[in-house]
Amino acid sequence: MTFEDLGHTKVDYDRESRNGYPEIIYGESKTAEQTAAIIEKLIQKHGRAMATRMSPEKAEEVLALHPNGAYKENSRLLIYGEPAVLYNGKIIIVSAGTSDLPVAEEAEWTAKWLGCETEIIHDVGVAGIDRLLSYRDVLQEASVVITVAGMEGALPSVVCGLVKRPVIAVPTSVGYGAHFDGLTPLLSMLSSCSSGMSVVNIDNGFGAAYQAAMILKLASEGASS
Repeated sequence: MTFEDLGHTKVDYDRESRNGYPEIIYGESKTAEQTAAIIEKLIQKHGRAMATRMSPEKAEEVLALHPNGAYKENSRLLIYGEPAVLYNGKIIIVSAGTSDLPVAEEAEWTAKWLGCETEIIHDVGVAGIDRLLSYRDVLQEASVVITVAGMEGALPSVVCGLVKRPVIAVPTSVGYGAHFDGLTPLLSMLSSCSSGMSVVNIDNGFGAAYQAAMILKLASEGASS
């Protein structure tokens, strides 16, 4: 059976064979009981599970039912199990400011769960450009770079001009009035003149990590063939 109907959810057991990874739960609008039921089924099938956008209160309720997980409060991720593989290469996550860390850490822990080696560099926004340039050699070691920035969203364009690897840009909802809760950096990143950059939605560290993991997965499969 490719999926199971729980009444409130159809759990997709076949997703790993189709897409390479098990179904991952978007937890923000689900109840703790619904999330726990899905986690139980995914663990039975895949031996691991992950839920995103989990509040501390909801995570505590789920952990009471399934205590073998780990809750990452800053990134709001609830994680069960270890990755099945560890790909060649490394994802470097670059955060513009300390206020962007929750999104950066969502990317970091998602990538780890998907089987990637990661490194995070925080608080190197372009307002203090020397901080970023001091990591220039480190950035060259990346297989994929995820950049996380709010305000005007300038960081990914600068990073993209420094490296020869794919750059995935994540706009955040961090900023003042005309920032429009992330719309300004989103449009700035979409309008960038730097080649080799892709953009995900506002605050979507999970989506950036998933895309980066698929790049490493493809490269690892090519290297082993």
